[in-house]
Amino acid sequence: MNRFHQWFCRSDLWRTTVRERVPWVLDRTDLGPNVLELGPGPGLTTDLLRMSVRRLTALEVDPKLANALTSRLRGSNVEVIEGNATRMPFVGSEFSGAVSFTMLHHVPSRELQDQVLREVFRVLQPGGVFVGSDSRQSLLMRLIHLGDTLVPVDPDSFGARLESAGFEVRAVEKGAEAFRFCARRPLSDVERDRASQKGSVLN
Repeated sequence: MNRFHQWFCRSDLWRTTVRERVPWVLDRTDLGPNVLELGPGPGLTTDLLRMSVRRLTALEVDPKLANALTSRLRGSNVEVIEGNATRMPFVGSEFSGAVSFTMLHHVPSRELQDQVLREVFRVLQPGGVFVGSDSRQSLLMRLIHLGDTLVPVDPDSFGARLESAGFEVRAVEKGAEAFRFCARRPLSDVERDRASQKGSVLN
């Protein structure tokens, strides 16, 4: 990121935006006990997320940001992993939920963005939910990213891209400055039958 972008991501203006956007994206969604956050950067979103989940794993590709976040959150319920979201260092079906806040446009191509979606699908447990947001295009967005990677994510086609990765899409909604999404890794037929049988026993 350029220097202005680095400053902006730590600014009071962005902190205020994050405080408004995180609840808007989560919208009372149950992410379960073991949640993955993609690209936390300096960790403003992480600070809010970790208050509402039992265990949070933050995957950050930038070594300096990952090290800084590790030092700051040592001893908390957050584990910071340095790694690439297109090749996640996790086993399949590891997480109960996943989140991505204003991260996907930093992935350097549409093809790699789709690979990130496929990786999220892989590491989510069946029935797990993937929620997130990304910024809509604007002059400010372009200025912030001068000299930086900026691959815009079109909200009008994003639902189809989630479906191509295997997700059931629950919502893709546009706001004034950003859009939010909610998708789910579906249960297999066997898992759906087990869940139905369990419900029948409980009833």
